[in-house]
Amino acid sequence: MAALVIKSAVFVPQGISTRNMATLKEIRLRLRSVKNIQKITKSMKMVSASKYNRAERELKPAKAYGLGASAFYNRAEITQDETKPNHLLVAMSSDRGLCGGIHSSICKAIKADVAEKPADVDVKIACIGDKSRLILQRVFSDKMLFHVSNIGKKPSTFGDAANIANAIVESGFEFDVGKLYYNRFKSVVSFQTTTVPVFTVDAISNSDKISIYDDVDSEVLQNYCEFSLVNLVYFTLKEGACSELSARMTAMEAASKNAGEMIDKLTLKYNRTRQAVITRELIEIISGAAAL
Repeated sequence: MAALVIKSAVFVPQGISTRNMATLKEIRLRLRSVKNIQKITKSMKMVSASKYNRAERELKPAKAYGLGASAFYNRAEITQDETKPNHLLVAMSSDRGLCGGIHSSICKAIKADVAEKPADVDVKIACIGDKSRLILQRVFSDKMLFHVSNIGKKPSTFGDAANIANAIVESGFEFDVGKLYYNRFKSVVSFQTTTVPVFTVDAISNSDKISIYDDVDSEVLQNYCEFSLVNLVYFTLKEGACSELSARMTAMEAASKNAGEMIDKLTLKYNRTRQAVITRELIEIISGAAAL
């Protein structure tokens, strides 16, 4: 019996030249797409610059909340005992990207901190913003306590900070050591990922210098801990927003510059290819006329 031979048809994808040299239509389409991308990046830079100016103005009064909340802890010399078993790490990020390494730097710091902790330490992670949740959930899915969304789309308010602080308090996890990871704004082109401690009532009451304050009972300490937590969350939200907007503005400026360089290269390539096509067509016409 003769063997059955099946010949498969050869399909050439549309829009792809069969030659090594790209066609004029392909170069024109790519040039148009890069120009559209450059328009988008320039628009995003202008929007980020406008939002950054507002965020920088709002950061100045917000610093008073953070410094005021930390003044009591610094003067009372309150510290955290890292040997205790329950640790809470809070990643202060947002839901928006296209801003360089703003969110990944916080996640890297948390990963490094978790790697240094002993195996018997129970670490829980709270993510403020979807960007940190998407990064940390792939590695620490069993350590995720909760996450908060809709951060960064609008300027954060003191009410938003109160809701986040309330979620931390009512999470059901009684932590001994707490830290807020956030990006501290330094300048338009630089930021620093740092931490601020979150003290519990037990850590404050067990401090040696807490006795210098008169009429400080457990109810007063509890109220102050919750209020200072809201202040610290509000302060870190404003610091993170200012750092994020400045980083996005810088990233969009670099993207627009790269798109401009690509446009110049594609324009030069288009002109050379067009000139080669015209020259080849002229040669074919002259050769045909000479043959006649």
